[in-house]
Amino acid sequence: MKRLLIALLFAASPVLAQSANLFIGNQDAVLQGKAVYDKNCTACHGADASATSMRGERSDAQLLNVVRNGIPGTAMPAWGTRLSNDDILKLGAYIHALRGTALDAPSPGDVAHGREVFFGKANCASCHMAEGRGGVIGPDLSNIAAIRKAVAISNALTKAQHRVYGDGGVHLPSPPPMDYNPVHVMTRSGQALDGVMRNQDAWSVQFMTMDGKLHSFDRSALKSVTIKPGGIMPTDYGKTLSADEFKDLMAFLTRQGSKPGAAGKEVE
Repeated sequence: MKRLLIALLFAASPVLAQSANLFIGNQDAVLQGKAVYDKNCTACHGADASATSMRGERSDAQLLNVVRNGIPGTAMPAWGTRLSNDDILKLGAYIHALRGTALDAPSPGDVAHGREVFFGKANCASCHMAEGRGGVIGPDLSNIAAIRKAVAISNALTKAQHRVYGDGGVHLPSPPPMDYNPVHVMTRSGQALDGVMRNQDAWSVQFMTMDGKLHSFDRSALKSVTIKPGGIMPTDYGKTLSADEFKDLMAFLTRQGSKPGAAGKEVE
């Protein structure tokens, strides 16, 4: 009876039926929607909708309506007569996924091989923790896919000057945070140490050397503290890894974490 009532409700309400996108959350449909987007939308809206704020300013139902009917007086055409209804819904599922984090639209690829690349050739684990193992010099990536979009993760691996994507598009610049900046420290006794900054104030400095050891000095014991520009993390993985290795590394990283309320459960 409950299913019959729902079916009758949708049949009686075309607007509601159109706004309920059953492809949302379906990873195969999201990938197909990306293909539709790449073919028809990138010229105006940019890769991953980064050229506009279209990802955050409308509800899913409103966005589907715009795609189907266009926006009169603008360059936005009506796609309702050019694309099938399924393609439009899959496009909506893709853009919906862009509004979420990487867990909502994990990258395709061989996750097991990506894990091997992370802990092997890419040497990510020398600085970063994942799946309970790795280094502590850099940020813990165990929940990276729950707080970052896939494009932000990819950009961090390939672009020195990358940006974090918010719900409305590209807004927040992301230079290396203060507590991970490279630092060169010279003590008054003549000892030279290189590492990454963890904390500093007017009286003390705390930093970690590349062997993972935490050092803390009173400023009175230091001759100089030099914060170096840039970061220690390589941003050329798109060149040092093969296309398949990079793809699989992304598949691994975009599955690291869990959604709110799903603590302890691995998202497939």
